[in-house]
Amino acid sequence: MRATFMYGAGDVRVETVPDPVIRHETDAIVRAVRACVCGSDLHPYHSMPGSEHGTAMGHELIAVVEQVGSAVTKVRPGDFVVAPFAFQDDTCVFCREGFQTSCVHGGWYGGENGGLQAELARIPQADGSLVVVPGVDPATADERLLASLLALSDVYLTGYHAAHMGRVSAGKTVTVIGDGAVGLSAVLASRQLGAERVILMGRHAARTDLGVEWGATDVVAERGDEGIAKVMDLTGGEGSHVVLEAVGHMPAYEQAFGIVRPGGVISRVGVPQYESAPIGFGSLFGKNATLTGGPAPVRAYLEPAIRQVLAGEIDPGRVFDRTVSIDDVPAAYAAMDAREALKVMVAF
Repeated sequence: MRATFMYGAGDVRVETVPDPVIRHETDAIVRAVRACVCGSDLHPYHSMPGSEHGTAMGHELIAVVEQVGSAVTKVRPGDFVVAPFAFQDDTCVFCREGFQTSCVHGGWYGGENGGLQAELARIPQADGSLVVVPGVDPATADERLLASLLALSDVYLTGYHAAHMGRVSAGKTVTVIGDGAVGLSAVLASRQLGAERVILMGRHAARTDLGVEWGATDVVAERGDEGIAKVMDLTGGEGSHVVLEAVGHMPAYEQAFGIVRPGGVISRVGVPQYESAPIGFGSLFGKNATLTGGPAPVRAYLEPAIRQVLAGEIDPGRVFDRTVSIDDVPAAYAAMDAREALKVMVAF
């Protein structure tokens, strides 16, 4: 099969490797229908040290089940499924509490677990990790539907998680930092949850235009202190009830605590590229601000979101603005890194 590996910063290769096999009775083997490149994949694309051994890439997938282990009972060969970006058993204590990305038997794709930017993939904990899409044949499904289902494997439900953890509700003013696919998804999710006003901080017009279509009421192109001042001006000096940070770099976090209002919430879903960050009197403590967010437990939200997509209530697949074949995945990384593409889908 063909699969994607990263050997170092800027060095993405597509290679022919042996097909995956069932290793545990809880595994499934799936054949990819659509995969994609994630904004978080660009972090190692910028910084990964060079290595003789490539790291398997990709964690977003819709697929058809090919084979299941002897203990798998909830999916069977031929099922069309969505695979969340992490795997989990969906039965442990943390899964039952709605935090499947902390599953005691779960984990992440890449390394020995393989990546999902590949023609075939092994899915650990298949009963907890794969969700069947009812009544859809991927061979005849509309491309727009496939894109929206793929968006549920990570990007849209990561944006939804940001809004959910930020306690977005009717009457709230929400500021979203970042006009990437997750930030735009957070705009859509905030409106779904009833936010009265959504300020989108981003400066790429093609992206912020989609954000406006999805419900952003204001767009702030400025960054840093200038951006903070603009949001404070828009909110009458009060700040935002909820700030959704979808970037992961320190300047975005600094903007977040600069614009959150007293008693407000900062919810981060951009993978943080730092371990230390201000939390003292001048940032969070003095404002009685709450800091929350983390890796989205996509599995917790997946069934209702699938129903919304099938009913035409949401169309999160609009974040995909380019489609490539598996052999063109290195070019997809380069295009997203150069901001020539918002999010690239891989068709098989």
